[in-house]
Amino acid sequence: MRRLKDYLLQFPLVRLLSFGKPYKARFAGLAVVMVLVTAAGLAEPLIIGYAIDDGLTAGSLTVIYVAVGLYVLVNVATWVLSYIQTVGVGWVGQHMILDLRNALFGHLQSLSLQYYSEQKAGWIISRLTNDIENFNNLLNDGVQNLAKNGLTLIGVLVVIFVVDWRLALATVTIIPLMALGTAIYRIKSIKNFRRVREAIAEVAAYLQENVSGMRVVQAFTHEGRSSGEFDERNVTHRRVNQRSAMLSAIYFPGVELLSAVGLGIVLLYGGYRVLDGGMTIGALVAFIGLINMFFQPIQQLSQLYSDLQSTLASLEKVFSVLDTEPDAADSPAAREVEDLRGEVEFDGVSFAYGGDTVLRDVSFHIEPGETLAIVGETGAGKSTIVKLLSRLYDPTEGTVRLDGDDLRSVRGSSLRSHMGVVLQDTFLFTGTVEENIRYGRPEATREEVISAARAVGADDFVRNFPEGYDTQVQERGGRLSVGERQLISFARALISDPKILILDEATSSVDLATEARIEQALGELVAGRTSVVIAHRLSTIRRADRILVVGDGGVIEQGSHDELLAKPSAYRRLYESQFAA
Repeated sequence: MRRLKDYLLQFPLVRLLSFGKPYKARFAGLAVVMVLVTAAGLAEPLIIGYAIDDGLTAGSLTVIYVAVGLYVLVNVATWVLSYIQTVGVGWVGQHMILDLRNALFGHLQSLSLQYYSEQKAGWIISRLTNDIENFNNLLNDGVQNLAKNGLTLIGVLVVIFVVDWRLALATVTIIPLMALGTAIYRIKSIKNFRRVREAIAEVAAYLQENVSGMRVVQAFTHEGRSSGEFDERNVTHRRVNQRSAMLSAIYFPGVELLSAVGLGIVLLYGGYRVLDGGMTIGALVAFIGLINMFFQPIQQLSQLYSDLQSTLASLEKVFSVLDTEPDAADSPAAREVEDLRGEVEFDGVSFAYGGDTVLRDVSFHIEPGETLAIVGETGAGKSTIVKLLSRLYDPTEGTVRLDGDDLRSVRGSSLRSHMGVVLQDTFLFTGTVEENIRYGRPEATREEVISAARAVGADDFVRNFPEGYDTQVQERGGRLSVGERQLISFARALISDPKILILDEATSSVDLATEARIEQALGELVAGRTSVVIAHRLSTIRRADRILVVGDGGVIEQGSHDELLAKPSAYRRLYESQFAA
């Protein structure tokens, strides 16, 4: 049974429906409603046939009155039940989409930075927006149509054989032709719909990248080139959509043609049987009504199948993201980090991005409360050390320990909740200055926000804004200068009161005056905390307790600023090259 369940979950549609498990009671109720709606629909042509044979032909007004009453009652019941069905399916569908989108977003946040470096942002956004939105029609309308038309087909097949099995046999002879056409259409369309989803993802990815980089595009006057490349992706999208339209133009009119052939068979053979006395007029009218109900669902199911192919292509994309395993996944036995002293040890650590080795046998130790600066040439592995310490990655070989515990034994999110990080590329979220500072500790008060800003020297320029701490920073902090954004990020790190502070090239993008203000704040930032400072400007790390020089994937030397300058060293060469002028 377990194997059967795992096998079924390999199919995207079955996996999507598994998100409806919390709502199985509602599904059961809706199933009953759908059966009743189908039964009411099948009753209509039978009531008409009854009115013709036992009412009109027999000359009985009583039967006609009864038939009219039944017909009205059935239609009122159908209206009420259809309302319940539509509202119920819509409710379940929207909740399933909500659950799926939350599951996808939550999983995206668990993936490593390497995943985001390999995937285009627009491609990922397309999974959360276009592809999930593509399920909307399927879950709201498609499920109803599938159930209603599927039940109608089964019901009609049963009833027409009850009404006249000979005429029913003659009618269903066209079903093999429909099945063959549907099989061919399925094979052709499923490949094309995958291309459609890939093409729209490429359009979204290119659009997102160019909107984000519009400043660079305009600076290098690449507007024409960007428009041309965007047009190429649009043309590809148009071509695959045209292919889908062509397949539909062949298939759906073909279904309508076969439906007309089926109705012709009913009129020809049914008329013969009426004239021969083997069938009543009312039965023939009822049969024609039932046959119309039979071919109409086939057409609608064919259209639904077309939409389903597009949905399946989207489902494959979404579940490919959900099936991506986090590189630094927590083990089932991983524990929460309750408290930290801040002792860090790298023991024979090596790390590689794919096949590219970045660190080789790196070992060093940081005492609690000590400030360690890491310097080296670009690409030496400085930022990789920080990512390993933050457990954004796990080492390929060796062990990273915190307070003596292997980082693999603790939950990554719990570990990072005790860390404060300031990066070179400062990212501010859309919102106010206060909200961005409070991002480090959402429960912080206004007074604590101001205190943190004042400690890092940000309070002065914030108060110069007309709205002060309620100033909207705009997307990515576009309203602020580079230096102002960096100071806000310092305040954000400080207010979280981290046990471990990481400054990754935090002053490389600011001017000298702002750097001086930040240097004054560094003393308070690092006080009582284990701090790791990666710096390109060596002037900012002279006060560090110890300096680690890395190069060629390993530790070249370490010592204090004065110790390393006092002898011929790699650090001394770096220092002199920066201050030679």
